[in-house]
Amino acid sequence: MIKAGIIGGAGYTAGELVRLLLNHPEVSLEWVHSSSNAGRPLCEVHSGIAGDTDMLFADTHPLQGIDVLFLCSGHGASASFWQQYEMPRGLRVIDLAQDFRDESCGYVYGLPEINRPRIAEARKVANPGCFATAIQLALLPLAASGSLEGRVHTTGITGSTGAGVKPSVTTHFSWRDNNLSVYKPFTHQHLTEIGATLRHLQPAWSEGISFIPVRGDFPRGIFCATTLRTALDTGELTRMYSDFYSESPFTHVCPTDVDLKQVVNTNKCLLSVTSRNGEALVISVIDNLLKGASGQAVENMNLMFGLPEDCGLRLKASAF
Repeated sequence: MIKAGIIGGAGYTAGELVRLLLNHPEVSLEWVHSSSNAGRPLCEVHSGIAGDTDMLFADTHPLQGIDVLFLCSGHGASASFWQQYEMPRGLRVIDLAQDFRDESCGYVYGLPEINRPRIAEARKVANPGCFATAIQLALLPLAASGSLEGRVHTTGITGSTGAGVKPSVTTHFSWRDNNLSVYKPFTHQHLTEIGATLRHLQPAWSEGISFIPVRGDFPRGIFCATTLRTALDTGELTRMYSDFYSESPFTHVCPTDVDLKQVVNTNKCLLSVTSRNGEALVISVIDNLLKGASGQAVENMNLMFGLPEDCGLRLKASAF
């Protein structure tokens, strides 16, 4: 059994990670650290696992006794952690924050659809951001074939869980319900990692992405609509995308329209592609807490330990 530990165990992504690891057939969850909840039962904070475990949040994090460490604290905390503690020989690390997504300090960018062989050999993996995952999966086949043309335009709508567990004005129910709003237009932090990936695949493309993030009035999921110029028709695009993702167990091209309920509570990314009058529309949908965070982290763990990529991740969507 793979022995796992979690640091920063009180947030939404940690809660989903706990749920996945408790039910993973090849994992033993040894401890979940939370400085603010030490001594409390996990199920008091993550009510969705009531009846699944009697574990308590730990106030220590013995790194020597585990095989894999998941870092789920806020952005900046991972780098700070490694300034205070030494990484034991043989330990593998998966960071769910943005501290090492530029592949600094020996981390491999954990997007399996393009880095599967590197992830399998890695000791340290930086999990992609949620919007970054949805947008990159919408564009990778075009970039890999050198087919990105001109500037890309994306509008992405995200659920309230994307803002984290701590309440704020824009996550309060009475503000968010029956409401929509734009935030960080053209400046979202995930644009850096998206641009790095696409330019690596297609160095000559330099037009960039105009990205408009939108706060949605639902708890979880990301719906991205991406448009760009193309000379390819719908059939050519569909074949390109289907071929590119043929070995990817969670990313699928659908012949019909896609929606959020098809992916919420799963590790899937579903895509639909359409072309008309020299312009392509790519719709990508994911669960921001799973394929956009904890599910992808487990997917990366599976690759790092030589397990089937989908082990412990065959989850049912909340389609009804």
